[in-house]
Amino acid sequence: MRIASRVGALPAATVRQHLRGLPEAQGYKVVVKPLRYRHRPHLAALTDFGEHLIVLQVPVPFLPFGEIVPYAAKRAPGKGIRFLWLSEGLTFRTPREVLRFCYCHEWMHWYLRERLGKASAAETACDRFALLNYRRRVVRETDAEAALRGRGAAVDRGAPAGRSVTASRSRASRRLRSWVVGARSRRPWAVRRW
Repeated sequence: MRIASRVGALPAATVRQHLRGLPEAQGYKVVVKPLRYRHRPHLAALTDFGEHLIVLQVPVPFLPFGEIVPYAAKRAPGKGIRFLWLSEGLTFRTPREVLRFCYCHEWMHWYLRERLGKASAAETACDRFALLNYRRRVVRETDAEAALRGRGAAVDRGAPAGRSVTASRSRASRRLRSWVVGARSRRPWAVRRW
């Protein structure tokens, strides 16, 4: 993986170590840039398909921050087409977590376009893939296929790599169903209504 860093506190060797275990975007260079924010830190990254470049931005100065990540939508009953967004709140405590989450998200855009030949604008699928995998030690292409199918939206991200996929999927689907059913009564602010 070709990596360049323009952040003084994160040399290329450190970035390579942070991204170890994640799949490689073949033919693309990864560049880490500082994100100078005005009010609060946030996530920012992009994939430039023309230049074959993945740009990851790390907030400078880095302070722990939270972000709400939508990972799926559920059709709302009633007239017309309305959706309830299912989301999860994340707290990014280190630059490593920011780098891994943003890289997973942008790698999924790369995978959709370069490997599958599809439009790469599937933001929810990319967020779901990043949400499921940014804390895992080893991530494979099969994990991307699972994110595209929408399976395992509540998978235990700290699970060991040797764990049975079917067992974790059934456990995850039970947790997701119970979360969706009880979301209104437990945390009505966790489900966005559009």
